[in-house]
Amino acid sequence: MKFKKLEIVGFKSFADKTHLLIEDGLTGIVGPNGCGKSNIVEALRWCMGETSAKSLRGSGMEDVIFSGTSNRPSKNIAEVNILLENNENIPQFRDTPEIEVKRRIEKDKGSSYYINGKEVRARDVQILFADLSTGAHSPSMVSQGKVGSLITAKPTDRRAILEEAAGIGGLHARRHEAELRLSAAENNLKKADDIMKQIELQLKNLLKQAEEASRYKTISNDIKKTEALLSYLKIQEINKELKESQEGLNEIDDDISAVTIEKNYSSELLESENKRIKPLRNDFAEITSKLQRLNLEYEDLFKQEQRTKEEAEKLRADLKNTNDDLQSENININNANSNINRLTEEKTEILEFEKTYYEIENKTNNDFKKISEELNAEQKALETLSEKIFANIGNTE
Repeated sequence: MKFKKLEIVGFKSFADKTHLLIEDGLTGIVGPNGCGKSNIVEALRWCMGETSAKSLRGSGMEDVIFSGTSNRPSKNIAEVNILLENNENIPQFRDTPEIEVKRRIEKDKGSSYYINGKEVRARDVQILFADLSTGAHSPSMVSQGKVGSLITAKPTDRRAILEEAAGIGGLHARRHEAELRLSAAENNLKKADDIMKQIELQLKNLLKQAEEASRYKTISNDIKKTEALLSYLKIQEINKELKESQEGLNEIDDDISAVTIEKNYSSELLESENKRIKPLRNDFAEITSKLQRLNLEYEDLFKQEQRTKEEAEKLRADLKNTNDDLQSENININNANSNINRLTEEKTEILEFEKTYYEIENKTNNDFKKISEELNAEQKALETLSEKIFANIGNTE
């Protein structure tokens, strides 16, 4: 197996489509730090089926898509193609001189793998490179510090390196996949056994139901035969009853004929009686009309009598109310006379009180006048005495 070409577009720092032709001999890639040398190796590993974003120096697998710069927009798709020269005579690609492996990732849609343009699983790509003694985790992919780890590798790690060099790494992968398939087949076989047991139970139930259905069919046939026999007997009995009914019907026809003769005779007799009764009917109608008129007059008189009685009752009630009002007015007059007598007495008392009041008022006014005169006289005497005292005091000085 030989790598012939690596094509990268939208992967990490490779925004534009980049073609790397791998010629015969030793191919070296040199450049300053940060120019993208490691991205080429990671693109190779990613296309071989790497599933760990951490090993690709990212937090998520979509981090491998070109994120853009200040001068260029970001991409939505990353794609890596590897063109291999098929000189290993892989059975499924025996008639194909070249094998093209492609991995493509799109934002929010995940990765897809293709071999020679046909979409396949990631596992198919990993097994293909394992058959070619390489792969994303192959010891042949030597990264920084890997040489020292190979020297100090454990026997199991060295064994893995030797197995890959011997070209049996793919066998282990296929063996592991076969074991998984075998385990799945065993699980399916167990499920099939369980299903078979369920089917056997259902079969027993179905056989039991079939037996019951057969018994039901036999019983149904017996019932149908019995019902047919009963129907035949019923038909015979009905025919007998019909015969008896026909004989009775003939007798009834004879009776009807006799009744018809009697009916005709009765009709003639009825017609004769109608002619005789017709004048009586007219008299009866006239009498009925008079009776209805008398009934109407009687009803009018009865209603008038009822109205008269109602008016008399109303007048009696009004008379009683008038008598009650008259008695009430007499009581009010008596009360008014009593009030007049009481008020007259109170008026007399008030007049006597006014007379006494005026006498006391006059006496009080006279006493007040007399006292005022005495006070004026005493005031004048006091003033005269005061003048004399002040005059004596002045003479003494």
